[in-house]
Amino acid sequence: MSKKIQHRLYVDAALPGDGSLTLGPDQSHYLANVMRARTGDQVALFNGRDGEWASEIAAVQKKAVTLRLESRIREQRTEPDLWLAFAPIKKARLDFMAQKATELGVSHMVPMLTRRTIVDRVKTDRLFANAVEAAEQCERLNVPTIGEPVKLEKLIADWPMDRKIMFCDEDLTGTPAHVALQAADNKSNPRPWGILIGPEGGFDDHERALIRSHPNTVVVALGPRVLRADTAAMSAISLWQSALGDW
Repeated sequence: MSKKIQHRLYVDAALPGDGSLTLGPDQSHYLANVMRARTGDQVALFNGRDGEWASEIAAVQKKAVTLRLESRIREQRTEPDLWLAFAPIKKARLDFMAQKATELGVSHMVPMLTRRTIVDRVKTDRLFANAVEAAEQCERLNVPTIGEPVKLEKLIADWPMDRKIMFCDEDLTGTPAHVALQAADNKSNPRPWGILIGPEGGFDDHERALIRSHPNTVVVALGPRVLRADTAAMSAISLWQSALGDW
């Protein structure tokens, strides 16, 4: 009988490397002092490149936990290429958004600065930490990348021409999202996409016109009610995954 995996960690190191891995102080502290892990415990490791590996804790020291890699238990898989561009919101809700977007399968998150954005300083390392924690919990094999904050105008100007835009316009005049997405792409071989979620006060008229003018934009409605930014993001990701993703 295979041993039960008791912990799961994201690491940046190559797997299996030389067959052993010594964790840094933060992850060592987490395993040894927070999770109370002990020698012999099983730990699953993933790095977003080499699949998932079973390992066993070989030694627990004060500031270093050493793992012995045993076997690959899952091959790396390709996930949907879906960006989430969002206007930053207050800290607790921003943490929530990063966690849930990771669980729902977003591949890249980028804070987007708009004219009505009320939070203009974003700790991208905090966003990444939330994404890592969520990926460890939901058994993803990779962690979304986090972009530096960018003004909406530059984001649109630099938008890749092979990537569609799902524009969730709060004026509610767009086509219902699931219908619009299915008409715009093919689920069996979808193009790269990005979702744009505005600030709590919404995009202003100039910004809405700018987004709508991009040739890749698909304007969608998320239902008959005006949603909070974090609710809109989760709804949009879920609808995209249902229509074009891996659900």
